[in-house]
Amino acid sequence: MRLLEALQWLAVTLWVGGLWAIGFIVAPSLFHALEDRALAGSLAARFFALIAWVGFACAGYLLTYRWLRFGAAALTQAFFWIVLIMAALGLAGHLGVQPVLESLKAQVPHQAVEALTRQRFVVWHGVASLLYLLQSALGGALVLLPRAPR
Repeated sequence: MRLLEALQWLAVTLWVGGLWAIGFIVAPSLFHALEDRALAGSLAARFFALIAWVGFACAGYLLTYRWLRFGAAALTQAFFWIVLIMAALGLAGHLGVQPVLESLKAQVPHQAVEALTRQRFVVWHGVASLLYLLQSALGGALVLLPRAPR
């Protein structure tokens, strides 16, 4: 049981640390270091996709572990709900918003729709950023929860 408990905290560390490192260090650094904003955006998108899949795997483990350890009582714990909400935010961003952003980027070369497309891209990018910020903040809450059985 101790190994499973340790894996729980490793999963939290990997997921939340990855969210913070990519979102608040790697992505801004790419845009600062690279002159080609399209390349920076493409690389950042790959890192965001990678941490989304890491998050799905970690959430799957965390939710399963908590359910197996605590049973239905897991549903009364903040830990369980924070993980579930973080996973839902990740799903919304990666499987909902990201395909819209990719579609809008593909439309930009067509001059007739360029201004409207850019405006839509800015709005959807804002939605993606908000989802990511909320997920990162909830990750902070998850890390700060007391270590008692949660």
